[in-house]
Amino acid sequence: MKIDNSTSSTWQQMDAAHHLAPFTDYAEIREHGARVITHADGHYIYDGDGNMILDAMAGLWCVNVGYGQQSLVDAATEQMRILPYYNNFFKTTNQPVAALSQRLAEITPDGLNNVFYANSGSEANDTIIRMVRHFWALEGKPAKRKIIGRTYGYHGSTVMAASMGGMVDMHRQAADQPDFEHIRPPYAFLYQGNSDEAEFAAHSASLLEDKIVEVGADNVAAFIAEPIQGAGGVIIPPAGYFDHIQAICKRHDILFIADEVITGFGRTGHWFASQAMGLAPDMMTLAKGLTSGYVPMSAVMVGDRVAQRLIADGGEFYHGFTYSGHPVASAVALANLDLIEELGLVTRVRDETGPYLASALARLADHPIVGEVRSYGMLGAIELVKSKDGPTLFEDVGKAGALCRDHAIAHGMMMRAVRDGMIMSPPLTFTTQDIDKMVDIVTLALDKTAADLGIT
Repeated sequence: MKIDNSTSSTWQQMDAAHHLAPFTDYAEIREHGARVITHADGHYIYDGDGNMILDAMAGLWCVNVGYGQQSLVDAATEQMRILPYYNNFFKTTNQPVAALSQRLAEITPDGLNNVFYANSGSEANDTIIRMVRHFWALEGKPAKRKIIGRTYGYHGSTVMAASMGGMVDMHRQAADQPDFEHIRPPYAFLYQGNSDEAEFAAHSASLLEDKIVEVGADNVAAFIAEPIQGAGGVIIPPAGYFDHIQAICKRHDILFIADEVITGFGRTGHWFASQAMGLAPDMMTLAKGLTSGYVPMSAVMVGDRVAQRLIADGGEFYHGFTYSGHPVASAVALANLDLIEELGLVTRVRDETGPYLASALARLADHPIVGEVRSYGMLGAIELVKSKDGPTLFEDVGKAGALCRDHAIAHGMMMRAVRDGMIMSPPLTFTTQDIDKMVDIVTLALDKTAADLGIT
């Protein structure tokens, strides 16, 4: 079917009649219709009604190099011409995936020298569940099956990955499989109270040790954590938190998994947040920024301890996907990594735009409905409050956030609401001028939200 210039309403009707979109209220979308995105360029997306929208979310945290990068288009086109597809079963491989595997081993933290490919962060985390349980069985400890995550942690939407994550609404929809436990995250805005940062870091990490003792270390396979909890609301850990976490994992001999689906590929001002925070994970989940979202691809970086056991004693690993290590996705990923390096995006975020985003958001701290602003690299969050005294949160959680988000979109910027937190994750190619424009629109959205709620 040829994509033509039909009106937006035509596409909305077609979509509503047949498309069951992810994370969507189907009754609402069929009544009001979806926004039809027609094209994108640079830092902007365009819809079927002619609106030009600054994408302050980089799609879904993923379009790190912005839209319209011709080198990525060329890489996909050339690879499609040479070898559009062949699987990596049957003792075969392809040149792009071999090169990408070497490249990822070079840029990820030391000791992560092996890669397993999938198509999404969800599939990669499902792979991790299989792999860590298989590893412990090979170690002669098959009872070590439980995986501990954190409340508000997001690790995917497949049944097992969502069960491993800490999103209670997903658990209510049949994603509550056994053998997963959760602890409270180091969410300072909600939980720090009057304790200082060091005390809060130590106490938050101690919850992991408490859970291990409760469950029994002989039953725990791994602890998984996003270095910064993205979909949970850009929850940034206090200094020292992961030092305690890693010591606890070592003490009880459980694997430490870093989920860098959001934080990878320059978003924190380092190739990976693990490097910024001094983490040495046994396994790492990658996706999103791996191809900047241009084609689907994810990866599991497997540490030497696990990989060597799988290689020495595992035999055939009965797991994989038709498109694992897809040659076109691999070629695009390689071109994307080249572009990140050519544009100097990692150091730009570290030295220029990351600090500038922090200072720009700080200007919003005095707004009457802002309880806290925080950022790390090119990740930002603004917590909305009913009153700064306390602070006092809104009773109808999510209403203020949805209002603010909708005002921002109406004024030309895509922003996300998580509960009553306003979330930003712009492309790493954003300039300081783009950040200024983003913050100007956020300010306008905050003013309109406060007026809607009768707060002055």
